[in-house]
Amino acid sequence: MSKIKLFESKQVRALWDDNIKKWFFAIIDVVEILTGSERPRKYWNDLKMKLNQEGYIEVSEKIGQLKMKAKDGKMRNTDVADTETLLRIVQSIPSPKAEPFKRWLARVGYERLEEIEDPELASKRAREIYKAKGYPDDWIEKRMRSIAIREELTDEWSQRGIKEQREYAILTAEISKAAFGLTPSEYKKVKNLKRENLRDHMTDLELIFSMLGEASTTKIARAKDARGFEENEEAAVMGGTIAGNARKALERESGEKVVTSENYLPEKKKKQLKSKNEK
Repeated sequence: MSKIKLFESKQVRALWDDNIKKWFFAIIDVVEILTGSERPRKYWNDLKMKLNQEGYIEVSEKIGQLKMKAKDGKMRNTDVADTETLLRIVQSIPSPKAEPFKRWLARVGYERLEEIEDPELASKRAREIYKAKGYPDDWIEKRMRSIAIREELTDEWSQRGIKEQREYAILTAEISKAAFGLTPSEYKKVKNLKRENLRDHMTDLELIFSMLGEASTTKIARAKDARGFEENEEAAVMGGTIAGNARKALERESGEKVVTSENYLPEKKKKQLKSKNEK
């Protein structure tokens, strides 16, 4: 289960392994947060060498690699560490944020264990996070519903033979292209997003048509008993087309486009992007 966790509004990519009940965190994200370095990858490579030279071989042995979404939207192999190993790495980085980060890390692990015991806690916490960011209540309800619809679809795909992360990404792109005329990466460019979650920046209508495309895909996959990638790809195109046709009908009658550059980025970042684009 891949997630984006937030530490002081900074993103940390993380993956939960349900078999061993552990989080694995993208080390490069943590290094960037703690050091403020403009070249966190070089800092991390130098730190790895330093740890090996100082005899901390066990740290290197416990560092693995997992595919995570990079800034360019592609899935790339990324150095990851579990909580215990990450704490050892954090101790090696001189930073005033080290202690607050350690407390944050402990809280993230504890909260996940709580959510396993009571799944409703995850939904409640997500609502609280969106509310703290200033999202309106009616949008939050749609976003929570969209998360549930998305999870139902990915569970369905898993049961129907979709296993590779790349296949999930392709199927998602097919729904998006049919529904909005844009792949998710193209859609993010319209909204001036980089690593941010696209759906967290959709308007009410964009969320509604996104939900319609994915709910339709789930319904069609079940009705046709789609098996394997190719059959599920056909179902994805059909499901997205249903949403796309509804979107086009609304646009004809209203005279307004559904897809918009509107997003929920902080005003400071919006001004920075505007300034950059004007140059």
